[in-house]
Amino acid sequence: MRLPLPSRVNRYVSRAKRAVQAERIAFTRSRPIQHDVVLYESFAGNGMLCNPEAIFRHLLDRPDFDHLWHVWSLDDDAAIARFEEEFRAHPRVKWVRRGSFAYWRALSVAGYLVNNATFPPAFGKRTGQVYLNTWHGTPLKLMGFDMPGGAIESANTLRNLLAADYVLAANPFMAETMYEDAYRLRNVYRGLIIEEGYPRVDRQRLTPAAEADVRAALKRAGVAVGSRRIVLYAPTWRGASFSDPDDGLDALAAQVRAIQSRLDDDTVVLLKTHQVVHALASARASLRGILVPNTIPTNVMLGASAALVTDYSSIFFDYLATGRPIVFFTPDADDYAAERGTYLPLDELPGPVTADASQAGNHVAALLGGGAPHERYAEWAQRFTPYEDGAVTRRVVDVVFRGVTADRRVRPARSDGRTRLLFFLGGMRSNGITTSVLNLLNAIDHSTYDVTALMPLFRAENPLANQQLIHPAVRQVFRIGGMNGSKALQVRRHVRDRRGAQPTARDERWHAQLWDGEWARVFGSAAFDWVADFSGYSPIWTNLLLHSPYAPRAIWLHNEMASDRERTVGGKQPLRRNLSLVFSLYSGFDNLVSVSPSLTELNRDALADYAAPERFTTVRNLPDVQRVLSGMREPLEDLLEEDEDTPEWMTQLSDSGRDTVWFVSVGRLSTEKNHARLIRAFAHVHAAHPRTRLAIVGGGPLEDDLRRQVRDAGLQDAAFLTGPRRNPFAILAASDCFVLSSTYEGQPMVLLEAALCGLPIVSTAFGSVRDALPGDTIHVVDQSDEALRDGMLAYLDGDVPASTLDAGAYTAEVTAELDALIEAGTLAAYTSPVRTVRR
Repeated sequence: MRLPLPSRVNRYVSRAKRAVQAERIAFTRSRPIQHDVVLYESFAGNGMLCNPEAIFRHLLDRPDFDHLWHVWSLDDDAAIARFEEEFRAHPRVKWVRRGSFAYWRALSVAGYLVNNATFPPAFGKRTGQVYLNTWHGTPLKLMGFDMPGGAIESANTLRNLLAADYVLAANPFMAETMYEDAYRLRNVYRGLIIEEGYPRVDRQRLTPAAEADVRAALKRAGVAVGSRRIVLYAPTWRGASFSDPDDGLDALAAQVRAIQSRLDDDTVVLLKTHQVVHALASARASLRGILVPNTIPTNVMLGASAALVTDYSSIFFDYLATGRPIVFFTPDADDYAAERGTYLPLDELPGPVTADASQAGNHVAALLGGGAPHERYAEWAQRFTPYEDGAVTRRVVDVVFRGVTADRRVRPARSDGRTRLLFFLGGMRSNGITTSVLNLLNAIDHSTYDVTALMPLFRAENPLANQQLIHPAVRQVFRIGGMNGSKALQVRRHVRDRRGAQPTARDERWHAQLWDGEWARVFGSAAFDWVADFSGYSPIWTNLLLHSPYAPRAIWLHNEMASDRERTVGGKQPLRRNLSLVFSLYSGFDNLVSVSPSLTELNRDALADYAAPERFTTVRNLPDVQRVLSGMREPLEDLLEEDEDTPEWMTQLSDSGRDTVWFVSVGRLSTEKNHARLIRAFAHVHAAHPRTRLAIVGGGPLEDDLRRQVRDAGLQDAAFLTGPRRNPFAILAASDCFVLSSTYEGQPMVLLEAALCGLPIVSTAFGSVRDALPGDTIHVVDQSDEALRDGMLAYLDGDVPASTLDAGAYTAEVTAELDALIEAGTLAAYTSPVRTVRR
């Protein structure tokens, strides 16, 4: 449907803005790197804060770093005003607005990059830049892949961490639990982990004059504390997403009042919100007079506080270094643990834990009144702040800016020796390729292989549902943002692609630079031992994988690829251009993997112009045995969508007696499946045997045409298109005979699944059908309406036996095929006398 004119105008304007932004970024990335420039960013520009601020001030105060120029990325007006007040006259310090052209210029040319969170998706670290990611706290709450929905939510974080030359850990727990495990840096990250403590904690050591400055800054912000002791209430943010936080601000003022009500007049409770909700909090009238401004660094505020009240915020780990009291106010502990989760039991925290704000105030009063420190306080301080001696910043600067690693706690990410595999999975919509790769990832030996899955960042419901089925041991990397490079180069690439004259990946320097830069933008320093394009249909992704640091590479051929290229739908050949480009890149792959031996022979012959014959090999598809078996047991009525009326086919299939025979087919409603032939053949069968029925399960571009064909044949009460169903196995289990009418196929997953369901199978004679199943139980017929009709009649005559599959033996055979492929590739790579990059 054509969009209204205003919507189209907005779309064009948006595209134009993105194009201008891309061109600006490309221009700035073409400029020489300025190795004496340092760019700092904290919390996406919220202020001059956290570890980057501590490092900045240290460098600024040291004469041996007088050659450095300092640039701050800021996007908060109050923070900018504070910055201007302090540094307006400084010749080597300036700020840029995050997202502006000046920002992208600084991000592209600065020799040093220091961030406590993430740079935007378009950022890609250039060769020669040094990137330190400090993060912003030891985690109590689950992070990365450990939190619900963490794979997608953490996509840009993982991308930034992989790009960093250094990641900073406050303690060994953070290095192992967060970086190596939660963000899966183990095995693939090639930068260094610095375990020296947190520079920001150095700033908690306040002189009397510095503390007076804090109180003066509070007064200027409308928070008058005078000489009273400060109790800081610092709750974490709610929710699992920085992009959609649950602020909970309405309750915070009441909680502050409740804590305050239990304290003497010489003590004042102030509120420090998380950076992500500070802008919301500063607009609430109920928080005026108690809200700590964002312009005061958190750790400076901690240094001025006599006690801390918090919940799940990592702020308390820093505060352990002060030795002062901590009280944990956790009114929603059960809900929070269920929704987000924590690494450490809440009942083992180093301070009193309560769900009542007034009780939290009582605990604070007792501890400030001379009560004994909590029994676990010293243990936790030693575990989580072992290096906080006031000299952390100096040691971190030594490593990053002076290159000093002797006597410093610096190490690579740990490796457990597993072979590192990378699979591109495709778009993850429900189809045979998605099913096949999900099953493979479930069957693979994760104790032998460290597996990474590469995908586009999708938001549609169907691919998201499939993404949730990926084995939990698999590291998931998403390509977010777009390729850097000037529009002129991008247009040049597109024009050449449209001509169908794609060269091999390194034929032209500009082409290689585009793709090398994109690999680095997506994967940073990550390294893999073996790389596979499991989809095999998109030249964008095929090109990207060919620009990995050298590793053996394989590409999957799921069909008779030459025939697939010529597939015609509605008078068009939608795959011709893309597959022609992919074919031209086959020479860059070590192996071209078909999914059955017969298919390997067909593709070897048809694609002889694109790859040497010895590169063609076989790894068969795997079914998800448990999913099929459990799906068979599901009642048909459970397949109904919300508010869906029971369709006629379901009523008939549920009520069928022994004299009604159901033929069933499952597959995408597209040209190569040739369901039109199946309907024509079934019309003849039904005319002779009126108690026969046909169910075709699936969706696709030919659905309307097929429904029209059923109607025109007068088969509305006997032949049914069920549409796509999340569990086709319940329908298979209720049917009598499986029928496949395809013109060409790879190794159809549905045949393996039908065999697991114990169904007799009738199939047309596509090229790879003879070895689609172990054994010889498929009743194969010629590719004609009459032959397919006769095959279905043969079933009715009792001449088609049930097919079976020994799932355990078959799975072992297929995983051995994959093991052999990987072993041969990696062995050849490591024994090759030439270890240069091969494209």
